Amino acid sequence: MHGVISKARARLVRTGRSGRYLLGTLMTATVTLVAAPLLCVPSLAAPWAERHRRRAGAVLGRPVEPRPRALRRDLAWLVTQVATGLPAGILTLLCLGNLLLTLVVTVGWWAFPTSDPPRLLLLDVRINSWASALTINLAQLLLLAALGAIALPPLARVHARCCLAVLAPSPAEQLAARVTELTRTRTDVLQAHGAELRRIERDLHDGTQARLVAIAIRLAVAGQSLPHDPDAAAALVRQAQAETEEAMTELRSVIRTIYPPVLADQGLVGALGTLADRAGVPTRVDIGGLGEVPAAVEAVTYFAVTEALANIARHSRATKAAVHVTRNGAMLSAQITDDGTGGADASRGSGLDGIRRRAAALDGTMKISSPPGGPTTITVELPCV
Repeated sequence: MHGVISKARARLVRTGRSGRYLLGTLMTATVTLVAAPLLCVPSLAAPWAERHRRRAGAVLGRPVEPRPRALRRDLAWLVTQVATGLPAGILTLLCLGNLLLTLVVTVGWWAFPTSDPPRLLLLDVRINSWASALTINLAQLLLLAALGAIALPPLARVHARCCLAVLAPSPAEQLAARVTELTRTRTDVLQAHGAELRRIERDLHDGTQARLVAIAIRLAVAGQSLPHDPDAAAALVRQAQAETEEAMTELRSVIRTIYPPVLADQGLVGALGTLADRAGVPTRVDIGGLGEVPAAVEAVTYFAVTEALANIARHSRATKAAVHVTRNGAMLSAQITDDGTGGADASRGSGLDGIRRRAAALDGTMKISSPPGGPTTITVELPCV
């Protein structure tokens, strides 16, 4: 019994969602018809078409990815919207309107004049008694409800598919957009690579190289002082030894930024576990079967999780975080979530933009969901090819 009720509730929800979509389509189709001259302007046609793409994607439960602007397709959609949206919306309005009218007549038939009792639209029967209101009206009510439940969801899906099909970019447009994206990401990669080389050179020059020069000078002085002042020479050697240890520490730090040794020692699973143990907030790690992962993908994943956890500790005011890494075929996905205050934005030039650039260098993507008030979810997807 409970299963039947759940199915009926789910069908009712689908019917209601489809009805709202189709009634909204009727309104937007009417606006399109009336304001067609204005909507033919490219600056208005594109956002109008995108609005319908998002609505259609929500009905079908599909994510709607950004697409290259194509005025010809947007204008074609204006015609299609009027040609398909008006009939579908009018049918929905008739169905739901008659359903509402039947409910009104069932309850308030007695308020109509006795000389002109209400008449059912579908069955063409006059309602002049409670018996007819509760029997004949109920039959029409059930008929309209069944018609809506059967017809509206498929009608909404057909219209939504038509919308996405008309507005979908052609293979040539997809190729052009892909070339543009690759050009942009390669430019970002070259810029990031140049900045990384400059940083490494600066770290080596200002840190390790300076210490090595100091060590060489101390050893040279110690060599000159050894014949006539062995104690001073020994002190210089001890100082040079301390400098050598510090130089080795700095050199390891520089190497760690190039390819973390923990990845080579423990692999990605162990490295992420170590990161979680050292995170500023309690962090749960969930890693599925990853198989063999290229070293470059491991490094980008490690740096992405490192940066995300550092941001969580510094900015989010979170009380807990989670890292979930899975692999689906050739695609590795790393998802970092927290229960903080939200508002993360990669466009402000933060470390999140660095994650995006690192992912783009491998033809990967980074997505952020961080509404004000939280929670924040960062998803990095990288191809393992």
